[in-house]
Amino acid sequence: MGIHMRGLSRSYRIRLRYGLFGPSPAAEVRSMSIDKDVLTTGEVAKICNVAPRTVSKWFDSGSLKGYRIPGSKDRRIPVPELVKFMKTHGIPLDGITGGRTRVLIVDDDTDVTNTLKDVLIERTNYDVRVASSGFEAGMECERFRPHVLLLDMHLGDNNDADQVSNLVHTSDSLQMTKIVPMSGKLTDGQAAALASKGFEGFLRKPFQVRQVVESIEAATAMVY
Repeated sequence: MGIHMRGLSRSYRIRLRYGLFGPSPAAEVRSMSIDKDVLTTGEVAKICNVAPRTVSKWFDSGSLKGYRIPGSKDRRIPVPELVKFMKTHGIPLDGITGGRTRVLIVDDDTDVTNTLKDVLIERTNYDVRVASSGFEAGMECERFRPHVLLLDMHLGDNNDADQVSNLVHTSDSLQMTKIVPMSGKLTDGQAAALASKGFEGFLRKPFQVRQVVESIEAATAMVY
């Protein structure tokens, strides 16, 4: 029996088009389990999703309290001081409390973003948020500090995608965020060229949910 698309909701049609039905893909959640009282700057960097040099700047400026090992330049950060710092600066605590991979989906087709968000939440343990404009994406990046940003390369009418990618690539607090570009219009050559601009992988629309999960896992594997 054929399926009459006209009688289906747009959300249902999107699920059909993107293959968002079927068995759940396996998604490993990478998180750091804190089982000690003092951390290195590298461990703090992973928890806060920033580069190690950013943690060193926090320490050297006195914003993040800790101490140096006698006779060494190595820094050590007590966990209580890190928690206090993270709360003060609005950094998510899930890296300490056994958290989830944070994913931000940026696309001006809200039906697509909301449907993909719902499916990822249903089938994985990701913490997922969405944005439909460059402005919203910038705000969410600063608040949410995503591990992975799924970015539609044709966002808005004013080079919004370029603005979002520039924000991520130039912000100290987003240095560990990986951007996975999405498009149904780019040629294979154009898609391949994105790697030289700091993007990770590529999702060609319409994609399968398994491809999305694989792209997210590949991007986070580069960090952790």
